Amino acid sequence: MPLQALLLIACNTTEKYTSDYSRYVDPFIGTGGHGHTFPGAVVPYGMIQPSPDTRIYQWDACSGYHYSDTTINGFSHTHLSGTGCGDYGDILLMPTVGEKHIDPEPDNSQQKTYASRFSHKNEVAIPGYYSVFLDRYGVKAEITSSKRSAIHRYTFPKSDNSGFIVDLDYSLQGQKNEDMEIEVISDTEIQGHKKTAYWAFDQYINFYAKFSKPFTFEVFNDSVYVPGKDKKEARSKVLLSFTTKNSEEVLVKIGISAVDCEGARKNVETEIPGWDFDKVRADAKKEWNNYLSKIEVSTQDSVQKTIFYTSMYHAAIAPNLFTDVDGRYLGMDLKIHKTLPEEPVYTVFSLWDTFRALHPLLTIIDPARNEAFIRSLIKKSEEGGIYPMWDLASNYTGTMIGYHAASLILDSYMKGYRDFDVYKAYQACLRAAVYDTAGIHCPKPVLPFLMPKAKYYKNKQGYIPCNLEDESVAKGLEYAYDDWCIAQLAGQLGDSTNYKKYDEFSKAYKKYFDPSTRFMRGLDDKGKWRTPFNPRSSNHRNDDYCEGTAWQWTWFVPQDIPGLVKLMGGRDAFIGKLDSLFMVSSEIDGNLVSADISGLIGQYAHGNEPSHHIIHLYNYVGYPWKTQQLVDSVFVSQYSAKPDGLSGNEDCGQMSAWFILNSIGFYQVCPGDPTYSIGRPLFDEVKIHLPGGKIFTVRTHNNSAKNKYVQQAFLNGAELDIPFFSHRDIENGGTLVLEMGDKPSEWGTDK
Repeated sequence: MPLQALLLIACNTTEKYTSDYSRYVDPFIGTGGHGHTFPGAVVPYGMIQPSPDTRIYQWDACSGYHYSDTTINGFSHTHLSGTGCGDYGDILLMPTVGEKHIDPEPDNSQQKTYASRFSHKNEVAIPGYYSVFLDRYGVKAEITSSKRSAIHRYTFPKSDNSGFIVDLDYSLQGQKNEDMEIEVISDTEIQGHKKTAYWAFDQYINFYAKFSKPFTFEVFNDSVYVPGKDKKEARSKVLLSFTTKNSEEVLVKIGISAVDCEGARKNVETEIPGWDFDKVRADAKKEWNNYLSKIEVSTQDSVQKTIFYTSMYHAAIAPNLFTDVDGRYLGMDLKIHKTLPEEPVYTVFSLWDTFRALHPLLTIIDPARNEAFIRSLIKKSEEGGIYPMWDLASNYTGTMIGYHAASLILDSYMKGYRDFDVYKAYQACLRAAVYDTAGIHCPKPVLPFLMPKAKYYKNKQGYIPCNLEDESVAKGLEYAYDDWCIAQLAGQLGDSTNYKKYDEFSKAYKKYFDPSTRFMRGLDDKGKWRTPFNPRSSNHRNDDYCEGTAWQWTWFVPQDIPGLVKLMGGRDAFIGKLDSLFMVSSEIDGNLVSADISGLIGQYAHGNEPSHHIIHLYNYVGYPWKTQQLVDSVFVSQYSAKPDGLSGNEDCGQMSAWFILNSIGFYQVCPGDPTYSIGRPLFDEVKIHLPGGKIFTVRTHNNSAKNKYVQQAFLNGAELDIPFFSHRDIENGGTLVLEMGDKPSEWGTDK
């Protein structure tokens, strides 16, 4: 069933929008529950993310904002979208009226002493623009941004003591401030720099800010005792003061840079040379509409349209631009490098999440940008010694598992998008697949996670012993997939020796399958299964799985589904086991159950990535109607147009990319194999505007909430009797027509 094809390189064009797609986006979706998104004013893939911060500590402060909160600490300029770990929250700005309170708050307090109450009734968030009324100060705050800079507009009441607090020592999660300095360089300009250590051990940021109104100031570069702690902590703040008339507007322009303050100044002076807030806002809106118009959906369901375009929005927040306007950037070796301005470098690569759907989506709607991401990853491997697993501000974090840059590279290559040094990319994949700690530039505590000994075991012993390495099963399964990606690259490049070697490694998933339980299970160094065994057990990051259980991880063999079917005992046994996944109790056992195991349908966990391909496995065993039924159930139960409308962390666009692809009507089960699996389309018609001006249309006849089952399919007028088609079919443009009905049909089956 899977198809493979080599494609011609397609040029990228900027689509010009003809309608306001941004009006369908609600940035508050995902800001409640555990979605961990933020509502601030950003442009696609921008360096800067100005957004309100409502809390500082704990898991649901990962983005700095939670919809349940009623106070705002201020507006910081770097944020992560939908992650399960927190960082950033740099350069906090807060307008004030009256006395400025900067006394240290108690340890672990979620509120700064200068925080203000607010109401969602007085809050607006649309792509590229955010506004809120700060009740404590009677100030209306507005923010918009360009790629590297932000402009704020504050409407003050009449006061002899208006001003701002610029808080440099503030951060999310209470990071360790290792170096800070803030200075006033004129009566309208300030700048500063700091280095923090947290998730990113060496995060550098510099800023430059210019104000439209002259100020007087007081600088605090000192240390103070924090209530609840027995030692002083560094403080770096500047208090700005001026008088204002009633409804007087004061504007602030802020640029950031990982290189130096001069870079931050150039960024803001180049991108926002004047004080025209409304122009910057209009430009941001235009940039969003140009991106959102890449996919045009037709439906009478306004709620589903909002979910779709908000998903598109969330899918374009990360990775983030990391080069200044002059081409300088901070490399993985923490040295300053320079590239051509038209060859930008990016950061925030959540590859364990995004290799599954976000990057496959980009190969359809924006392959040139996806190639740019790959070129960034190649640079990072050269500067730091290895591909990152989770790159944050040019820091190796060592977070998550696998070496999924191999997946991005193979998938792009197999679809014909090869505007990168393929040989360098391939050699770096080989480097990532072996256990070798030499030549890697990362902090010592990170190295065992970035280069786990699990790679040694899988290469030398053929499997990863569960008593010698945590998450052994998950690592073994993901390594087998990544090694398959390397084998396919080797085959394409004529490296027969490594093709045979890594093709054999890709079959290592079989070692973890226990035929007595029919689950993937931990195997110790003596070749014995771990006991006791409970497929519903979870001990977060300290068991044989990664953010999941045996129920979820048993299905991660996207590269060899026929092989997995055979292991399970054949098609009927496989179907029975797959059915049980969605029907068994959703109870999870354990003293430290992973909070990431969420969005449960039986033991299928849609709120976390390891489950995302599983529903489409029915297509491979002749039961496509079950794929259609379950995709529909996920649409209904796991996504909504509410603040808690995501069933798990957004994870830098992955949760949204799953929705985008599946709502169009298909999904790529195995990135690297350019085959799409047809599911249940959500919309009456979808037009995908492709590079080069071509259009691929998915048209659904007799579509309704009840009519969730495909009865017939036609690709470019020819009847399609299997639930698969290739990337070439999309790239060439054309039309996929799906006839729908309210009962399962035999379409796509082998009956």
